[in-house]
Amino acid sequence: MGAIAALVKQRLFIVFVVAMLVFLALLGRLGYVQLIQGKWLSGKAEELWARNIPFEAKRGEILDRNGNKLAYNVSAPSVMVIPAQIKEPAKAAKRLAAILHASETKIYREMTKKQLIVRLNPEGRKISEATARQIQAMKTPGIVITEDSKRYHPDKLLAAHLLGFTGIDNQGLAGLELIYDQQLRGQRGAISFSSNARGERLPGGVEHYIPPRDGAHLQLTIDRTVQMILERELDQAMAAHHPENVLAIAMKPQTGEILGMASRPAFNPDQYRHVKPEIYNRNLPIWKTYEPGSTFKIITLSAALEEKKVSFKEGFFDPGFATVGGAHLRCWKKGGHGSQTFLQVVENSCNPGFVALGQRLGKQKLFSYIYRFGFGEKTSIDLNGEAKGILFRPDRVGPVELATTAFGQGVSVTPIQQVAAVSAAVNGGKLYRPFVAKAWLDPKDNHIISQKKPIFVRRVISEETSRQVRIALESVVAQGTGRKAFVDGYRVGGKTGTAQKVGPDGRYMTDNHIVSFIGIAPADHPEVVVYVAVDNPQGIQFGGVVAAPIVGNMIDDILRYLGVPKRTHQIEPKKDPLEPELVKVPNLIGQTPDEIQNSLSLFGLEVKGQGKKVINQVPKGGQRLKKGSTIRIYLG
Repeated sequence: MGAIAALVKQRLFIVFVVAMLVFLALLGRLGYVQLIQGKWLSGKAEELWARNIPFEAKRGEILDRNGNKLAYNVSAPSVMVIPAQIKEPAKAAKRLAAILHASETKIYREMTKKQLIVRLNPEGRKISEATARQIQAMKTPGIVITEDSKRYHPDKLLAAHLLGFTGIDNQGLAGLELIYDQQLRGQRGAISFSSNARGERLPGGVEHYIPPRDGAHLQLTIDRTVQMILERELDQAMAAHHPENVLAIAMKPQTGEILGMASRPAFNPDQYRHVKPEIYNRNLPIWKTYEPGSTFKIITLSAALEEKKVSFKEGFFDPGFATVGGAHLRCWKKGGHGSQTFLQVVENSCNPGFVALGQRLGKQKLFSYIYRFGFGEKTSIDLNGEAKGILFRPDRVGPVELATTAFGQGVSVTPIQQVAAVSAAVNGGKLYRPFVAKAWLDPKDNHIISQKKPIFVRRVISEETSRQVRIALESVVAQGTGRKAFVDGYRVGGKTGTAQKVGPDGRYMTDNHIVSFIGIAPADHPEVVVYVAVDNPQGIQFGGVVAAPIVGNMIDDILRYLGVPKRTHQIEPKKDPLEPELVKVPNLIGQTPDEIQNSLSLFGLEVKGQGKKVINQVPKGGQRLKKGSTIRIYLG
């Protein structure tokens, strides 16, 4: 009996020990869960209970270099549905569909989805404030209005290809909106609340508001006024010449900053869905490639001057053609220019003269300069869709290819490459990378977060060679083929271009040219380089006739806007019997209308006001106008 009692006690002790060990293990596990894993498990539980209603961040604005808004946001609320919270979906769908003018069946289908939150696309996106108030008046649990916005472009078509556009979710889809989407978009916020598995709010649940972080503002190198000047002239060119397309670029040659860039046809970024993709997808100033024609001669001239292969006073005879490798390369002027200096070769854009310069340089030297000026590769401008052009492979360059390249035929380049290269030729010989994004600004107080500095690529020619190039280009405008770009009071230089287009069969088309002009001003210290190309204008197809006056108008307005003072020292323009003579405007201030009418025979007169004497006049005395132009006087 005693042995049995001892055995029972032993077993009870073992059971007690095991129970104590199990208890201690459970106690340890409980302590571990409570003390060590407590916060982590609580967070996991809150994640299971938490439901988030997202709040979109405000997309950063896009500004011009002076702070003018080119693209910004306007309020456009959106509707969101939490299906689990809607008690009577059929009734709610009927009322909501009536307000949104949408399909009741579709709204009901969206409301009964097994999702936490449903966006009503597209009917409930970017709605008006009045519609939002009607929906809020329904006071239906599960239907919420969330803060949203849409992109707005106050100047409509202005800089459309540069700016690009955004999609329904304010995501960048094209242009700068796409390239800098991450910085412009910001970071989304949310309202967080606790709910059960069915999405119903938990009694006593805590709500949390996580504010969105707005996107940074993007400030561009673009000047809104310069951009307007370019686009005004392009619109007039489209109306006057009916080309397939037309483009323009204005750049600061000393830094690479793009002041303006435009093309036609254009589009309104707010309505891009109504435009053909080939219009909004092609930013012609960086995308379009074509043979440059005579504007490319600036590169050949720069190389020849740098290598001391030519002087402006040296003579050259042009019979109207050059025979190279059995090919007959003609000058644009039938019969040729005869005896001339090499400065006149540049003024007259004489092809045989530039063939001679190309031969003096040789294949290796000429192409080394072409590459140094940036041709054959992208400029790396901060815009998408840039092409790099096409050059002859060095091993396929024979005498004919060398000759045609020297005057801009047989090579394919982009407008932005030409502007960057010519800027280097006239700014002292320094090639800069063109760019349009100038700085990032804090959306709260507009202080500068980061700023982009000009990127120097390499030196291509010496300052002395650059000075000689500027002299030659100014002479082209005053005495040569670029006379229609002459602006009285401003020293303008430039070069014309008339290039044949290659057809689908690989042959040059007849009566179908791209005519262009690249201008610099002031010629002694360039503030701006302006390039215009007109694709297949109807009627006369010469760069000096079509494109040069467009650039002249642009440069005149741009320099006056920039406050560049006019000067009296400039090369006098060669007189053209078909062009009205430039005549100095007399000072009329203080005179009576009778005195003026008796003495003013070279100009028209426009009178403003009712006084007896002139108190102001436009233009001022001393300036020059074409004979027959109108002077406006103001009477006190």
